Amino acid sequence: MSSNPPPEHLPELLLVNRQRTVSYDVKFIRRIGELAMPHCVAACKSDEAALAQLRSVEVSIVSDKTIARVHGEFFDDPTPTDVITFLHGELVLGAETIRANAKSYRQSPNDEAALCVVHGLLHLAGWNDLRKREAESMAKRQEKIFQLAKTALKSA
Repeated sequence: MSSNPPPEHLPELLLVNRQRTVSYDVKFIRRIGELAMPHCVAACKSDEAALAQLRSVEVSIVSDKTIARVHGEFFDDPTPTDVITFLHGELVLGAETIRANAKSYRQSPNDEAALCVVHGLLHLAGWNDLRKREAESMAKRQEKIFQLAKTALKSA
C-alpha cells in the first residue's frame, strides 16, 4: 500500500450495534476494522488528516430511521445511507441500507458493513469520493485494504 512505516500509535476502533433490525457479527466487523486500520493510517493524504490525529474511532450501527435523521440534520438529506463519516472520529452505519447493498453486490451483510468501516476510515484519512476519478481511486484502495484485512483475519 504505502512505504510509510506504521505509526507508533494506531487509533482504537470502538464498535457498537445500536439497532435490532439486522443481525451483524460485531466481532468480525470490529476485527476487520482493526486489521484495516494500519493500512488506512498509512494511506493518510497528509499528516493533518483526521485519522492521523485521532486516538479512537467510534463506529455505531444504527437503524435506517436513525441514520436518515442524522443525514438530514448534518447534511440536509433526510434519506437513509450506508455510512456517514464525521471528522471528529465517528462513523455511523445504516443497518438496513447496508443489508440491501450487500444483496445488490452479492456479498454478506457483515462483509458490506466491514467494507463501510474501511470506507469511513479512508474518509478520515483524507480520501474523497465526490468526483468520479476520486471515487474510483478510493473504491480500489478500500477494496484492497478490505481484502488485506480479510486475508490477515483468515491467517490469524
